[in-house]
Order: sequence, then C-alpha cells, then structure tokens
Amino acid sequence: MIRVGIVGASGYTGLELIKMLLNHSGFELKYLATTTGDTVVETLHPSLVGVITHPIEKATVPGVADSCDLVFLALPHKASMGFARELIELGIKIVDLSADYRLELDTYEKHYCPHEDKEHLDSATYGLIEYYREEIKGSSLVAGPGCYPTATLLGILPFIPYIDTTAPLFVDAKSGVSGAGKKLSDSTHFVNVNDNIFAYNALKHRHQPEIAEKIRKIHGVEMSVNFVPHLIPATRGELVSVYATLKDDIDPLEILKDHYADDRFIRIRENPVDIKSTAGTHFCDIYAAKNGNGLFINAAIDNLLRGASSQALVAANLMCGYDEGLGIPVIPYMP
Repeated sequence: MIRVGIVGASGYTGLELIKMLLNHSGFELKYLATTTGDTVVETLHPSLVGVITHPIEKATVPGVADSCDLVFLALPHKASMGFARELIELGIKIVDLSADYRLELDTYEKHYCPHEDKEHLDSATYGLIEYYREEIKGSSLVAGPGCYPTATLLGILPFIPYIDTTAPLFVDAKSGVSGAGKKLSDSTHFVNVNDNIFAYNALKHRHQPEIAEKIRKIHGVEMSVNFVPHLIPATRGELVSVYATLKDDIDPLEILKDHYADDRFIRIRENPVDIKSTAGTHFCDIYAAKNGNGLFINAAIDNLLRGASSQALVAANLMCGYDEGLGIPVIPYMP
C-alpha cells in the first residue's frame, strides 16, 4: 500500500479526494491537514460521520514527509508552491491541484503572482491525462489543470489541425457554484445565484491564458482565445461550448471517435451534452457539429471531479504504477 495524504482537506476538492481514497485498494489515507488543524475530519465534513474518523493536522512539511509517499495539495495558488518546493527535495510525490505549476513562468507571473519555486517549475507535468499520460507515469510533480481548461481542451484539441487557427476561438463556459469553493462572496450568495445566470471575468479570466498556452504547447500554434465563464444556479457540473472556424471539410463526430478511441473516460455523444450525465463521475462527454465552416464543440464534466479531484487521482494512479481507473467514480448522480 502506498501512503497518501491531503493538504487542504477542508475544501470541496479535499472532500472529493477523501471519498475516493476511502475506496481505493492501492492507497492508504494516512494524513489529512489544513492550515490550522486541531479538529477531526467528521467535524469538517459532517457527511462523513459514521464513515471515517481521522485527525486533521496542522499542515507541515515534516508531517507530510513522515506520513506520506504521495500527497495531494488542494490549496490556493501561492500556498502550494511553498509546500511543494520542500517536499520535492524530500522525494515525496506531489499532485498539485492549484495553479502554481500549471503554466510557464511568464504566463504565471503575469496572471497570478511572483513564483517562489522557479527551480522546479519546468519539471512539473501538466495533468491533462489523455495528452500527458506517459509523461505523468514518470513524473514526481503533476500540476492538475483548471476545470474550465480541462473541458475546453478535451473538446478543442482534436480539431486544431482542421480549424483556421488565425481566426479567434470563442469559449462559452458555465459552471456550478461549487467551482468557486467554500469561501463566501457576494456573487455566490444564494439570493444572487438562485434563478440567475451571469458572466464573470469575461475575456480576462485566468483560465484563458492556460487554454491558449496548452494549445500552443501541444499543437505548436498560437491562437486568440476568447473565454467567457458563467455562474449557473447548480451545485456542480460544467458545460463548455466552443466555436471555431473550419478550414477543412470534416465529420466532427468521426474526428472525435478516432481521436479518443483508446480513452475510456471520454464519451462521444450523438447529441449535445448535459452536466447531469457526468455529475459524480470522471467522464468527459463531448459532442461536435458543423454548419458550413462553423464548428460547434460541446463538452461536459463534473467540475469537482474531472475538473479537479478525480483527474488528480488518475494522475496519482499513473505516477504509482496503478491502472488509471483504480478507485475512479463512473456512476453519475442521476436523476
């Protein structure tokens, strides 16, 4: 058994990791921590009463190193790099769910803050499983993609060879409120969210440069990405619609089926997708259609799972030599 821990166990992504690790046959959950500690997991997450009892430690590098072979860092940006920098030197494998190791240095510092671990930034592997599977297997530091980039990239990347990359790419994305985390704000207040839908950070969201950078790194082309996220009155789920201009006459669904033929967690749909069918699972459902040279791509994921925690667990599976589907949820929350 491989000993694992979670730093940042109080958040939604931490809870999802706990739930999956409880049923994982290859990982033993040995360490749960927050920045304050001094409680137990069932106090943080009352839904786990009668399921698990476990102390919540105050997060420290020695605590992780003494208890874990691999750790999930479910922390905000900037907080993760401080832990990761020291843990890497101690030989602990890391899956980081923050933005701290996702981006090239210039991109990160332009959109986040000064980076405090430049030494290890280039050694991190981007955790988009279908495109970096082999690299993840040999990595000791994996950077989990953002939820919006996950759905967007899984939808658009198969089509980059067939679209006009000089034309702007438009991404219309909608997410449940859990994507904003537990922290209270005016925009996530029930009265504001209920019976409402609105865009936020339009054309200036931090995930916009992440999408553009990964298109460039994977396909070698620069694209103008126009990204507009929306908050919808749902707890979980994410729906992304991408609009592009074709340069070739293709059958979009056949492109998707051929491209993802060997990827068990990508489901190609014959009709536009919905968030309910992926809620509670690691699946990404994708549909695509064209009208003349106009291409429409539609992708749905669970923002907390495929967009964060289950994608992190798949990365950990690969890093530790396990089958990528071990412990990964596949049954949706239906109806």
